[in-house]
Amino acid sequence: VSVSLFQAKSCICHMCGAHLNRLHSCLYCVFFGCFTKKHIHEHAKTKRHNLAIDLLYGGIYCFMCQDYIYDKDMEQIAKEEQRKAWKLQAFTPTVVSHYQCTMTGIGEKYSTWEPTKRELELLRHNPKRRKITTNCTIGLRGLINLGNTCFMNCIVQALTHTPLLRDFFLSDRHKCEMQSPSSCLVCEMSTLFQEFYSGHRSPHIPYRLLHLVWTHARHLAGYEQQDAHEFLIAALDVLHRHCKGDDNGKKANNPNHCNCIIDQIFTGGLQSDVTCQVCHGVSTTIDPFWDISLDLPGSSTPFWPLSPGSDGSVVNGESHVSGTTTLTDCLRRFTRPEHLGSSAKIKCSGCHSYQESTKQLTMKKLPIVACFHLKRFEHSAKLRRKITTYVSFPLELDMTPFMASSKESRMNGQYQQPTDSLNNDNKYSLFAVVNHQGTLESGHYTSFIRQHKDQWFKCDDAIITKASIKDVLDSEGYLLFYHKQFLEYE
Repeated sequence: VSVSLFQAKSCICHMCGAHLNRLHSCLYCVFFGCFTKKHIHEHAKTKRHNLAIDLLYGGIYCFMCQDYIYDKDMEQIAKEEQRKAWKLQAFTPTVVSHYQCTMTGIGEKYSTWEPTKRELELLRHNPKRRKITTNCTIGLRGLINLGNTCFMNCIVQALTHTPLLRDFFLSDRHKCEMQSPSSCLVCEMSTLFQEFYSGHRSPHIPYRLLHLVWTHARHLAGYEQQDAHEFLIAALDVLHRHCKGDDNGKKANNPNHCNCIIDQIFTGGLQSDVTCQVCHGVSTTIDPFWDISLDLPGSSTPFWPLSPGSDGSVVNGESHVSGTTTLTDCLRRFTRPEHLGSSAKIKCSGCHSYQESTKQLTMKKLPIVACFHLKRFEHSAKLRRKITTYVSFPLELDMTPFMASSKESRMNGQYQQPTDSLNNDNKYSLFAVVNHQGTLESGHYTSFIRQHKDQWFKCDDAIITKASIKDVLDSEGYLLFYHKQFLEYE
């Protein structure tokens, strides 16, 4: 390759003399030809020289396959030569033009496109440019059910409508570091976002995604119905592992200490305070979480307390009907102090002996996207059933009462309204809801997703229909997705 490339004195097409038009070099002899005008094709056909290299990007083209081919060794050679060329450009005192780069075989370093100020100005003044209006349906696309894969389809709909995740993939931010990009789940998610926002109306067939899920999360393999919550956690875990190369192991300010896009968006920190009942010493640990699983009334776990607003008042934006359980109720129960009892004594570092204690969970750090899992499926030695208790959840949620910093405003397990309710960092908006219809043994998953601020759609595999806010809030609710308000886009 190197011999045929560097023996040449000038990189111009030997047939027409042009230096652009995607110039390729024959790998059998010293011949340069235009790819656009098919001069390199004519040479390959005449001489039966079936391999050529793209001089701009280093890709190998096979004229028998009629496509670019991937070879690990050739890819490494191309990267090394390009690295040398870019380093050479950096130390060149004069500006290296596109023409000079092509003439010397330097190649062009890939970079994502960003509009210039002039381009932005032209776009603003162009009345024919495509605008996303309130009636726009771009981003809405059904998914074919490949055999009990509704559990996957509803999670894909929620992820593809996560604002910051959408912005990440549509701006081409993922740089794959895996040896085989075809096995990278992040690359496949990038393709999915392109498919969803391409404007195509026909349902998408996510067979490659299903194959990758089966490959990397083998406990989900097969055509049996799976749990959507389990799929969400498995998908986030694989995405996290596959995109760790994006940050080269950089530490980040989140409990997982990872700078990948998954941890930036979904990872929060859960604080656990264990208080000794003898010396009142407190032991604190902070653990990362991607979601919060909440117990429901009707389960074998005792549920306490009911909402103080059960008389018909409004708490955290939730309208209470007498006796109705709310998401706030579930969060209050989750963050209430719990006496561990004599059968679960913990060794106190202050007393240096095993003592009874209380444990309380609070939110130390909130994620950008908060996912709440309502534990509707109960599995125990004696019982396997689905809990259908209706839980009221709000369009807007304030997590301030459940923060570790607000702990002192909660006395004797009873919530007190904080005086400072202006903390927008803790306020969220609902943007997706996953529902399950049917029984534990036989059921079906659907989802509601928010397209614009007040426009909701129901996604039932390949069928997408308009939904009202009432439809969303009246639904049973299994997984609830909230996005931080101050980071949202209209």
